[in-house]
Amino acid sequence: MEIPKGFKNEMKERIQRYIYEEHGEEIGELATEQWLHFFKEELGVHFYNQGVADAKQMVEQKMMNIEEDLDSLKRPVTRK
Repeated sequence: MEIPKGFKNEMKERIQRYIYEEHGEEIGELATEQWLHFFKEELGVHFYNQGVADAKQMVEQKMMNIEEDLDSLKRPVTRK
């Protein structure tokens, strides 16, 4: 997965800020790249899969609502 340059730079800045604020340590460009790579490769798939599951659940709910809406449009059949 390729990350757009601007977004990648923002994430790297946030990683550096977090490490500094939480641990009082400044990390360089190489360490920041390694952290970002770790997050992307090791953790990213879990967030992605959860996003897919959430989207699937939302679509299923919308389909149920559509089915209910369509059923409410049915007219009764009268026999003469």
